[in-house]
Amino acid sequence: MPYLSDDVETREAQGRLATYAYRDFGKGATEPPLVLLHRFRATIDHWDPAFLDVLASERRVIVFDSAGIGRSTGTTPNTIQGMADAAVDFLGALGLHQVDLLGWSMGGYVTQAVALDHPDLVRRIVVAGSGPGGVPGSPERDPRVLKAMTAETNTEEDFLFLFFGLDSEGRRLGQESLARLNTRLDVSPSQVKPESWKSQMEAIGRWGAGENSAWERLDQLTARVLVANGAHDVMVHAMNSFAMVQRVRDSILVLYGDSGHGFLFQHYDEFGRQVLDFLR
Repeated sequence: MPYLSDDVETREAQGRLATYAYRDFGKGATEPPLVLLHRFRATIDHWDPAFLDVLASERRVIVFDSAGIGRSTGTTPNTIQGMADAAVDFLGALGLHQVDLLGWSMGGYVTQAVALDHPDLVRRIVVAGSGPGGVPGSPERDPRVLKAMTAETNTEEDFLFLFFGLDSEGRRLGQESLARLNTRLDVSPSQVKPESWKSQMEAIGRWGAGENSAWERLDQLTARVLVANGAHDVMVHAMNSFAMVQRVRDSILVLYGDSGHGFLFQHYDEFGRQVLDFLR
């Protein structure tokens, strides 16, 4: 079936740090736009269009490639703070003064950093498949995760293991999600350059170790927060989600018991509507 987001044109916005590729679509022009921040090694072509269409049914949605990623120019920062600075630079290039943010995985780290440093800019945030970094006692990743994350070329099997690999039903829904990406990727196979994802990997490691992470600052968040994850996330353990809401008073936690890191695409309709309800 055709998806609205598959036909949206790619535009450019000139910032201080880069020229950013972005797409802007959906309804709700009078509301703060919902800006999405992506995972490790992903571009704007890697958002599931079914999920985007649910969000765009009520909201103005903006997706973009950060500095040095995909079609955007510039250099990819090797810290989450640097990525947050690039996100703010992009928002400024569009002349936006208030936004809602949804960050998945690494994008969730960036979302928290932006909300903490620019409370007047951010109204509400959704932190999906992510965490505040530096959580004491956070479980170690399975070594297979790092191997798949840093493979020279990611295969379908890598994505199914990392995002959907709980059981046969999860894998089936994961294959459907990956197939929905092909409308964009078959035309313009968009990949993140090795030097860029290695910088991202360095930033993720620093955040996880507590270096400039959000863990010690969570009580300073003024934006209302929806935290969500799959209970069987092999990339960012769901314990991090629970630990986060324990420290953020104005927060809500949603866990999907049959899902992992890619729960938002596996349950695109249900979770998309939960996001819309939260943003209302």
